Amino acid sequence: MSTENPNRLAVGYLATPSGNDGVALASAIAAKIGAALDLICVIRPIPYDGQPGLEQYMERLENQASEWLAEGAARVPEGIEVRTVVTVNESFTEGLVEVAEQSGASMIIIGGTGDGIFSRHSLGTVSTELLHSSPIPVGLAPRGYTKRKDVVIDMLTVAVSTKHSDSDPLPFSIGFAELASIDLRLLSLVSLEIPGADDESLAVRKQQVQAARTLLEETRDHVDADLDIEVLVADGNTLDEALANLPWDDNDIIAVGSGHLGSENRVFLGPTAARILKWTTAPVIVVPRSTTE
Repeated sequence: MSTENPNRLAVGYLATPSGNDGVALASAIAAKIGAALDLICVIRPIPYDGQPGLEQYMERLENQASEWLAEGAARVPEGIEVRTVVTVNESFTEGLVEVAEQSGASMIIIGGTGDGIFSRHSLGTVSTELLHSSPIPVGLAPRGYTKRKDVVIDMLTVAVSTKHSDSDPLPFSIGFAELASIDLRLLSLVSLEIPGADDESLAVRKQQVQAARTLLEETRDHVDADLDIEVLVADGNTLDEALANLPWDDNDIIAVGSGHLGSENRVFLGPTAARILKWTTAPVIVVPRSTTE
């Protein structure tokens, strides 16, 4: 009889600072929701060219990947179950998703690329592909997340859209917050996207802010959960300004929905979520569009 933890997180791993950022985020989430980790390294097959030794070469690649995974697993705090998986696939993204689905993982977690601004998000090939195709929520660690000390996630901010065409990350967020026993913050972003601050513009913004606050209050009233829920409206002349005005600390995490162009049951990074990634220093979870919306 298996004693494996059924609540699992899949972590795409490479022996890089980015890979370590992903392990750090996965460990922080696992510690809160009681999950186990699957550290996954995907290696590409080598096409047979008629030369001998191909089998031995692939074996060396798999052994090297196993060594890297062992180094990553050593970074996971005691008390969190972790296993390592080496898989062969032409596509790192496809191989990662395949293992995650087979293990029943509730989330895929990766770090950003190493050329971004410290404490901010930067997307590479794998993260971009995942954010436009994954059937499982994708968690993204900002650059340098592994350097944050004593992280204990205590607040989940969920971006509540005012557009009915966008997907709703609230059901996922409520479940996550309940499982993790953390506070929930409902966030709405308000911007005019028009330069200047004349009286007419200020009046329009005031109306938008009030409409957003009303939406959030109604949303909070319909949340059937014993959670400490905060309502926050961030506004500015532009969406970037509104995002820049938001406060974040090392223990925050944010959930966003997929854009309206995405397929059902797939993650799709929309323009608002992409701008949140640009500005926030918190880890971001992108939730697939549900068929029930």
